[in-house]
Amino acid sequence: MNGSRAMVDELIDQVTRGLVDHRTETGADVLVCPPFAFLERSCGLLTDTPIALGAQNLDTHEAGAFTGEISAGMLKDVGCDYVIVGHSERRALYGESDEIVGEKAKAAFSQGLKPIVCLGETQKEREEGVTDKVVTRQFRAVLDQAGGEIFPDAVIAYEPVWAIGTGLTASEAQAQEVHALIRGLLLEISAAVAGSTRILYGGSVKPDNAAGLFAQPDIDGGLIGGASLKATDFLGIISAAS
Repeated sequence: MNGSRAMVDELIDQVTRGLVDHRTETGADVLVCPPFAFLERSCGLLTDTPIALGAQNLDTHEAGAFTGEISAGMLKDVGCDYVIVGHSERRALYGESDEIVGEKAKAAFSQGLKPIVCLGETQKEREEGVTDKVVTRQFRAVLDQAGGEIFPDAVIAYEPVWAIGTGLTASEAQAQEVHALIRGLLLEISAAVAGSTRILYGGSVKPDNAAGLFAQPDIDGGLIGGASLKATDFLGIISAAS
């Protein structure tokens, strides 16, 4: 929940110029997910650029008396190709259960949106040694609600909750370990799905740690938080991904 029209204009302009002018290599696919209020404006600014548009959340219903909510169809209509579901803040602050996250992934996919499904453990869960159990439970709930057919269009983002907004970052080995677990879960659907589904790391990725994280065999990119609000930092991460 950051930004203004002026900030959106400036940030998108700086990032697109950084890509189009080839100051940053464009070997990576780039996506931005502004707040709902700026989606239509962002869509216009992103026309004829290499950057895709996504939203930060959606409702499970197609339409109806759900004041204040946004449907998958509305997001598609305004120009979105992606939507984040199950972000750790949605789970922690708004009580979204594993099942609701799965329903949101299903709703997104049904309207042609690619859900970015967030999974991850809290600090307490990591300290208790149940990271694998938590991530597996969250993944299977999505599979139960939305089905395996959402992959490989759907993206998975591993968010160690203890590393979001804290300045802490999972070590490259810690991140790779969980990404490998997720890859193994996808392998249960099929080898093709496991090989072609993107698994992103989302836990305080910065320009100075991005290259090491992205070099891991099962880390396909990043879900960037605070660093995406500064064009130079975001471009640095894109360059590392390229």
